[in-house]
Amino acid sequence: MSAPLRTLRGRILTPRPTYLAARPGSFQHIASRLASSTVSPDAPTSRPSFARRAATLVAMGVAFGSLGFALAVSPAVPAVVALMNPPTDEETLEMYKPRTKEERMVDDHIRNHPVAQELREREGFCEVRPHMKIPEQYRSHHLTGGVLSGPGRIVVPPIVFAEEGGKSMVAISYLGNELCGHPGIIHGGLLATMLDEGLARCCFAALPYKVGMTANLNINYRSPARADSYVVLRATTTKVEGRKAWVEGRIETLVGPGETPVVLAEATALFVSPKQAALMANIFPAN
Repeated sequence: MSAPLRTLRGRILTPRPTYLAARPGSFQHIASRLASSTVSPDAPTSRPSFARRAATLVAMGVAFGSLGFALAVSPAVPAVVALMNPPTDEETLEMYKPRTKEERMVDDHIRNHPVAQELREREGFCEVRPHMKIPEQYRSHHLTGGVLSGPGRIVVPPIVFAEEGGKSMVAISYLGNELCGHPGIIHGGLLATMLDEGLARCCFAALPYKVGMTANLNINYRSPARADSYVVLRATTTKVEGRKAWVEGRIETLVGPGETPVVLAEATALFVSPKQAALMANIFPAN
């Protein structure tokens, strides 16, 4: 027998079967809601204590903070290790490798020049390339060892012959045409920088803890220094008193046997070993 009919405002409505009225998945949805709303009387309802949550947050903060710190300082670790363990004087001579034809030519000329050969045979002198003791990570930020070095500038790292005890020192360099003040003339400020560094390096071994700061530097310029030329810096420690050392020196042209060099600039200087030198020596051993 057919289902009863209902009339609504003149329209005949036929009731639909209930299995057609249900939406797909509705039974599963209702069942899941009923299941989630049913709580066992024995189930625990307490939340973690405030102390436990705080400890968890602190532990996470420490862990992520430590990770961030480690990532931040990791690039500096090799540089610090290199500062604490500098190469020997002999090792620095092999560390530099010429990369261009000009560098090879300049390097060969300095190494094999009669002045270098004569100093190499002197008793009590050691040969070294000081700029190679600067860690590579820092070298690009060093004035003479990085910023002013390279093609057209200080083409190769200078070779230094230092007398034991900080008595005297000789350094041989080549100055390119990108170091000029006037065209073709090396800037006087570069010569002053070379004298400051060279005279200081001369007396370091005579000072307590092998370190000193410039207290006074007087320079007299004698002749123009030509670009694209070899120069020699000669320095002598004249007096040492406690933490103070007096040094005099000059920069002159590099000449062959029997030739007279031209003096380009002369200087006298006073260097003082700082009171904190002991702490500095403990952190960074003398090279």
